[in-house]
Amino acid sequence: MSRYIMIRRLRTPVVVLLLGALALLHQMGVLSIWKSWPLLLILWGVILLAERAALAIEGGYPPYPGAPDPRTATGIPPYPGQPAAYVPPQQWDSGDKPEEGQL
Repeated sequence: MSRYIMIRRLRTPVVVLLLGALALLHQMGVLSIWKSWPLLLILWGVILLAERAALAIEGGYPPYPGAPDPRTATGIPPYPGQPAAYVPPQQWDSGDKPEEGQL
């Protein structure tokens, strides 16, 4: 699993945990939820930075399963574990060559 996908999957649980911790601190009278909303914005920004850093390290978004590799036409090798999509050109014998415009 890529780092980017792992960070995306952890985004919502981390925000819910922070909200729960803030609600607990508010209930105990330590911290007011209404005065601590900037913590949510800071956490959201840190998560977005982590996602972008993971994308930069991995070289872009991960491919969808079964999707064609857009880099195969450029000569760049496919992603690791993905089969090559190269189809060699068909060779014609002199007697089997189709008429003009019948390809």
